[in-house]
Amino acid sequence: MIAIAHFVAVTFYLAAAAVAALPFARRVKAPVAAVVIALLLGIGAHATALAGLTKETGVASLTGLGPGLSFAGLVLAISLVVVESLAREVSLTLVAAPVAALVTMTANLAGMRPFLEPQGTRAVWLTMHIVLSFVGIAAYATAAAAGTMYLVARRELKSARFGAIFRFFPPLDTLDRVNHLASIIGFLGLTLGVALATAYSFQYRAVVIPQIIWGIAAWLGVSALVFGRLLRGWQARRAALMSAVTFASVIALYVVFRIASLNRGQFL
Repeated sequence: MIAIAHFVAVTFYLAAAAVAALPFARRVKAPVAAVVIALLLGIGAHATALAGLTKETGVASLTGLGPGLSFAGLVLAISLVVVESLAREVSLTLVAAPVAALVTMTANLAGMRPFLEPQGTRAVWLTMHIVLSFVGIAAYATAAAAGTMYLVARRELKSARFGAIFRFFPPLDTLDRVNHLASIIGFLGLTLGVALATAYSFQYRAVVIPQIIWGIAAWLGVSALVFGRLLRGWQARRAALMSAVTFASVIALYVVFRIASLNRGQFL
């Protein structure tokens, strides 16, 4: 049932991306309602899968590679619904929904097996770290997607090519606001997640160097976006570029650590 629910979630995420692409094929109004409904159906199936996993394995069911990736896909989809509903746009779905589908599919293929089975307070502590960290990463990914779209739309505007991309993408100001707000949420989530992870590592002497390095790298990347705007006065274009570059670097670092890791069952 868990595998089937994940497959259903992936199907709805891809369907949302396909519906969001309709304005590129013909002149139609952005199908916000249809995209949000498809995403919500995917989120419902996804949440059902993780609820079933939690029922089978307990509160710490997000600790393995598969469960961790699955939860990351779910948080990204939820973030996408919130952003698209508030902005009344669907363009971010073109970028983020396939990513959520890919992450969820990878989780299903990796296997939904928790790596650790702590109990009691330790389990709750670890779960809170995972939840907050993935909220931060999902917000960071949203900022990077908005930043990338900002750069593409700005290039279209500068070159005076007012094609489908220019018509379909949200205004530059909207993309900049999404980038800024998502960066702040990402900073808060990762700050709390890294703080809990640090305290957890000292309390239970469970130090994993790649996890520490990657977590700090992600935190530094999103912190640079927030404080670059606040302290250095970064304008929209530079913030958009930095969000895309730093997030891509964080993902590349994760891939390197995964390839080199001997702990195949862990997220990292």
